[in-house]
Amino acid sequence: MKTSILSVAGLALSAALVAAPVAAQGLRGAPAPFDKGGVEIAVVSFLGSGDWLQAFEAGTKRQASALGVTLTLSQARNDNDTQRNLVEQAINRRVKGIVINNGRPEVLKDVAQKALDAGIKVVAYDVNLDNPAIPQIEQSDRDMARLVLEQAIRDKGDGFTAGAVYVAGFAPLDRRYAVFKEFVKNHKLTEKAVWGVVNDTVPASVADQTKAVLRANPDISVVFTPWDEFAKGVKLAIDELGVAKKVKIYGVDTSTADIQLMIEPDSAWVATAATNAAVVGEVAVRAVSLAIAGQNPGRAVMLQPTLVTRKDLIDNRIRTIEDLQKKFPAFSASSAATAKWIPAPKH
Repeated sequence: MKTSILSVAGLALSAALVAAPVAAQGLRGAPAPFDKGGVEIAVVSFLGSGDWLQAFEAGTKRQASALGVTLTLSQARNDNDTQRNLVEQAINRRVKGIVINNGRPEVLKDVAQKALDAGIKVVAYDVNLDNPAIPQIEQSDRDMARLVLEQAIRDKGDGFTAGAVYVAGFAPLDRRYAVFKEFVKNHKLTEKAVWGVVNDTVPASVADQTKAVLRANPDISVVFTPWDEFAKGVKLAIDELGVAKKVKIYGVDTSTADIQLMIEPDSAWVATAATNAAVVGEVAVRAVSLAIAGQNPGRAVMLQPTLVTRKDLIDNRIRTIEDLQKKFPAFSASSAATAKWIPAPKH
């Protein structure tokens, strides 16, 4: 019998605003308006916490600093109305460009079009706004899910019983879960349970759900977690139940905190597939900057993921994202959305 525990909770919290200093002069050799300076870009995120968001925002700051632009960061903290309001505020400030990071398409499509109508360039990350004028930045979600699930098949073979942590309505989760469903069909897996929540305390909430699911379904041997905040919650539950040798986690995304969890003795989290969140942030700022300069970054700006296993981490003595970048050079940078006039960020 399949167990389904799906809920989405939103908290209407005030957004945090962070502004980078304005460059005193323009960027030499850059096209207008970057040659004169004073360009402002707004990054509006649906999420409000987590290691991934912190790294993403750090990347946006690095690239904005290299470009000499003013950067405003705001977080909706999982609240749809707040995210709409933050986009509206950016429009009212007459920024040159807006990066929309995650969110629900049905909530954002009209306000994104409003920004375009006001002459503001918009790019979207991990939310499909279905607008040919809005470049989509993606982590190749299908490849991320495929890489980690192929590892699960190598480790466990066909026919195992699995569960998945998933909440519908979020573009990256939808794409990743769709690949999981394909693997269920093609490798004769049994999908025994689906559960999940998106709120301000995801790991703790998912941990409570996971304990209930695993107690009710002791035959589950693999949990697919298409977001690292989900993986953290599942690991908490597995550790508390003492079933780490029996139940393994195959996830998506990584951070220094995630790496620390994976390399713990007897950790159940055995593989993840990821791009570097900070690099994603850099690409997002470059893409919107190209659009502002009248240089099309492309309809789809794709970043390719890397498979990282627990064995990789331990064998290479990797303990941090910085270590991972040194050992896996493809993880440290991306050539997506680049131009000769855009300076590389300082790391």
